[in-house]
Amino acid sequence: MEQDIQHYISQLNDAQRAPAIHKDGALMVIAGAGSGKTRVLTYRIAYLMSQGVDAFSILALTFTNKAAREMKKRIADIVGGSEAKNLWMGTFHSIFAKILRFEADKLGYPSNFTIYDTQDSERLIRSIIKEMQLDKDIYKYKQVRSRISSFKNNLITVRAYFNNADLVEADAMAKRPRMGEIYKEYVDRCFKAGAMDFDDLLLRTNELLNRFPDVLAKYQNRFRYILVDEYQDTNHSQYLIVKALADRFQNICVVGDDSQSIYAFRGANINNILNFQKDYDNVEMYRLEQNYRSTKNIVEAANSVIEQNKTRIDKVVWTANDDGGKIKVNRSATDGEEGRFVAGSIFETKMREQLHNGDFAILYRTNAQSRAMEDALRKRDIPYRIYGGLSFYQRKEIKDVLAYLRLIVNPKDEESLKRVINYPARGIGQTTIDKLVVAAKHYGRSMFEVMENISKIDLKINSGTKNKLENFTTMVKSFQIMSEGANAFELTEHVTKKTGLVQELKKDGTPEGIARIENIEELLNGIKDFVEGQIEVVDATGALAEFLEDVALATDMDNDKGDDDRVALMTIHLAKGLEFPHVYIVGMEEDLFPSGMSMNTRSELEEERRLFYVALTRAEKQAYLTYTLSRYRWGKLVDAEPSRFIQEIDDKYLDYITPIDSYRYKPLIDNDIFGEVDKSKLRLQKPKTGRPPVVGSPSPEQVRKLRKLKPSSSDAAPASPSLFDGDLTPGTIVEHTRFGRGEILKIDGVGADRKAEINFQVGGIKKLLLRFAKLKVVS
Repeated sequence: MEQDIQHYISQLNDAQRAPAIHKDGALMVIAGAGSGKTRVLTYRIAYLMSQGVDAFSILALTFTNKAAREMKKRIADIVGGSEAKNLWMGTFHSIFAKILRFEADKLGYPSNFTIYDTQDSERLIRSIIKEMQLDKDIYKYKQVRSRISSFKNNLITVRAYFNNADLVEADAMAKRPRMGEIYKEYVDRCFKAGAMDFDDLLLRTNELLNRFPDVLAKYQNRFRYILVDEYQDTNHSQYLIVKALADRFQNICVVGDDSQSIYAFRGANINNILNFQKDYDNVEMYRLEQNYRSTKNIVEAANSVIEQNKTRIDKVVWTANDDGGKIKVNRSATDGEEGRFVAGSIFETKMREQLHNGDFAILYRTNAQSRAMEDALRKRDIPYRIYGGLSFYQRKEIKDVLAYLRLIVNPKDEESLKRVINYPARGIGQTTIDKLVVAAKHYGRSMFEVMENISKIDLKINSGTKNKLENFTTMVKSFQIMSEGANAFELTEHVTKKTGLVQELKKDGTPEGIARIENIEELLNGIKDFVEGQIEVVDATGALAEFLEDVALATDMDNDKGDDDRVALMTIHLAKGLEFPHVYIVGMEEDLFPSGMSMNTRSELEEERRLFYVALTRAEKQAYLTYTLSRYRWGKLVDAEPSRFIQEIDDKYLDYITPIDSYRYKPLIDNDIFGEVDKSKLRLQKPKTGRPPVVGSPSPEQVRKLRKLKPSSSDAAPASPSLFDGDLTPGTIVEHTRFGRGEILKIDGVGADRKAEINFQVGGIKKLLLRFAKLKVVS
């Protein structure tokens, strides 16, 4: 084995080899992005075993099961599978659960204690709130669970809570004076049930090691060598456990990168890695600064950004790789155009360089941003996969809204009816729904028709429930009447308000609840974009049925056909530890990235900057940064400005696809209140009518801008014709920003009424008015 390990050690560079063969004492490895830290950890463990250290004496802690499995597999390849199995290697929670199983009786728990997941915890807390007869709108069970989790991760036990006057007062000020009682009851109920939640696995391990010195000594003697991956992501509770276990022999190796500490919202404390040298004697520090992943331009651009952070450990990440292409920066007018740019760029790069879809990743700050990207990729027929979340149109809150919309168009759609009849809750229970199903089958009618005639049918339900059913039916009918004159956006905006969907989600103040509201906002943005795009389609009105058809056709591609070659879409937090040849970082705008909710303090802003550093260093060959001048929020176009992080990159590493914006003062008042000046009417010229000009009278175009109405056929000014208008003949292959490529079948009309019938690859045959259509001749 000694010979084998020497063979592997020889493959490391000098900087990697030094920590790998450092046997005793405390050492910290600051590993820059793409510097091979996993390799160093793996070979270090194998080296310790080759030096006679028993596998049972090595404890390796990771943050994901995937990382633990990969490391154990690599070690097994070197030292053999049977020896590798003896390692104590896994996540913090899995290792500490294993210890607690052995020692549970000391804490009064059975060795087969149950581990509650988040949903189990929430159900129990919801029951306690109900039993205590507390106002569920004040004591929101998800917020309560989140607060209890925070208490446990900061070692604030029930006793510590009641002894801390500041905490008690803070909850009283938040109108939750009985938070401590809920916390106590929750802990007692878990104990009586022989259950621990995820946070207990850390809290109870701390209790075990502190209350029972003999147990602490036992595990200190067992784990003579301790290794911790991603040390910058440890929270206070994890830090204390590691500190206790390593205290006797101090043979501890921590690996991490302060520049990639991005989990403060989850309790991670960057000070754990910054202060490591103060916690142990004679700490040896090693720096892995050579990046093997990315090009020079990407590495040095990332360095120029992270240098802006004041709280950091000095290191200079470098690479021997080629310079590579400059980071491309693209400006779009809207998020819809941003999506089309990204999809078009992926399509062209893939064709030009013969790449796979899996070579591309799109990273964003918030999940809601995926909508515009998904829509654009589908139009280009590019398969993709959403990581860490459902496809936009498969998310519950989106499916809820779409169910209401489908019910408006087709009230016989029973699945949509059953989905929303009691959401938000309106007192129509499952028993009533079952009776409606039976009656519909008996009379050979739809459930909705039964509800329309509820007063004529004896369903054996009380008058109160009948009233609720009639109110629901009336509401849906009112939506149907409105749909006859309103476009899809106006109707959907009305539906989300009238049904109480948004108000229901606003009750949930957790990050998940806020994300759901953002997703509905994003759906409205998409519908607004769709309606405005329909202006160029002949005979299109932007009605609800047109939108639902568009969505139905689009979502057909969401079905997983077992093909793993897909573009990856994910939040930047999820991208940590991954790498892709081509990376698009979208939404590079102030208040979005950096997030408007994370700029209150320097530490918050520095965390956002570290997040950008992580995003940029995922790219191996080419990185793209995209931003928009305006972005839809709740259907209204809001001005946006480029992120400060773009400006922090040295210009020599950037290639602006669109020219950089010059400085522009952002007014504090709305320009719309002043209207517009029609300069042509201020000139002293004789009007064609012979009548004197009326100064200040708005033109039809100005009226439309002020009222945000689309032009009617009577007063529409002719839009700019296609640049290739004269070349448009049957058989011409054209490209459209929304529908992709298509072949012109025929052209009708003259002048402003000229239109083309085009067979598109995506969406089939469309009739487009050439005065509005933005067509590009391909061949």
